[in-house]
Amino acid sequence: MAKFVINGGKKLSGAVTINSAKNSAVALLMAALVNRGMTRLKNMPNIEEINRLVEVLVSLGVPVKKEGVDLVIGPTNKLNLKNINITAAQKTRSIILALGALAGRFHSYSLPQAGGCRLGSRTVKPHLFALEKFGLQIITEKDKYTVAIKKLKPAEIVLYESGDTVTENALLAAAQTVGESTIKFCTANYMVRDLCYFLQKLGVKIDGIGTSTLKVIGLADINKNVEYEISEDPIEAMFFLSIAATTNSSLTIKRCPIDFLELELLKLEKMGYEFELIKKYKGRNGLTNLVDIITKPSKLKALEEKIHALPFPGINQDNLPFFVPIATQARGETLIHDWTYENRAIYYPELNRLGAKVTLMDPHRVEIDGPTKLSGAEVVCPPALRPAAIILVAMLAAEGHSTLYNVYPIHRGYEKLEERLSALGADIKLVEE
Repeated sequence: MAKFVINGGKKLSGAVTINSAKNSAVALLMAALVNRGMTRLKNMPNIEEINRLVEVLVSLGVPVKKEGVDLVIGPTNKLNLKNINITAAQKTRSIILALGALAGRFHSYSLPQAGGCRLGSRTVKPHLFALEKFGLQIITEKDKYTVAIKKLKPAEIVLYESGDTVTENALLAAAQTVGESTIKFCTANYMVRDLCYFLQKLGVKIDGIGTSTLKVIGLADINKNVEYEISEDPIEAMFFLSIAATTNSSLTIKRCPIDFLELELLKLEKMGYEFELIKKYKGRNGLTNLVDIITKPSKLKALEEKIHALPFPGINQDNLPFFVPIATQARGETLIHDWTYENRAIYYPELNRLGAKVTLMDPHRVEIDGPTKLSGAEVVCPPALRPAAIILVAMLAAEGHSTLYNVYPIHRGYEKLEERLSALGADIKLVEE
């Protein structure tokens, strides 16, 4: 167990650079199982979610080597599922992507059920409905999925739910299915695009990237030595935007993927938040549109309309929670509707321990009355990444001493956070217990 000890209420300053996207990285790490050759993933984030998936891959007999900030995976021509690291697999929801990733490698296999954030009932039925169309027969048991495949067959699929991970799972199966498959109601989010670009490097033909319909011409045998540069993380960019707004600080946030932040920035602008886009350029992969953002101290006001997430191009569901600490510093009442998960909003009133006025109206909606003066407190991290992260944001703004216990959920998604925040002037220490 580890904890953050924070002396908050300080104005922060300086520059921070956005790291590679967590959700892209986990999808690409699982996609490496599709490739029998060597895969180099460049600028892989050094986070616990990746560490758990690496442990799973190694247990399957996959060579994994770290070279600087890159991860070299494979070759993966010999896989053995008998010794799969069940403990590591159960700590990450991303293991569900192995259902699609292994579809072209085995005629039968079993996988542990997905773990990760505890956010209520997160049904896997959309994954099962999609993969069954490709010929997978999936039986859900108490603690595992058992899969049998006679032959992969191309299909036209309507996704039961327009979700990022289910889109990725369908893509992984389609990439290994000879013939043309059509996947409808896809998301066009950043991690889906990263996966599409990676699969294209492997020789898979994909039309419709960035739209809700993808046409995929798969291959029976994928065996290439490839490298891919992971795009930057819009969720981490929003995390630092939330810190800047809640602490009323001027920060320079570099390498922000603007295509996946535009609506969030517009909402903030209408709340009175002042910022400037000072530079526009391409990411290292030549595909991602990046900007540098300078934030300015601002007087915030609540929006009249509710703030809610939608599939891209709506507000990202992982960015929505970061409006909660911001709203504690905005004049008026802010309604945040977190419809995606049954139980994520129930964690938002934890900010009341710091002096916020957050009212839980039902399992999906909170009303925040601001502005309020935040003060230090002791809080235990919720077992979910983004709700844990917004408590940290509020603690940085809260005057006095705060302790945030059991910070593993935060380390699942953020790398060397205490060091990066300290460089901005935050008084934060990681204490191992």
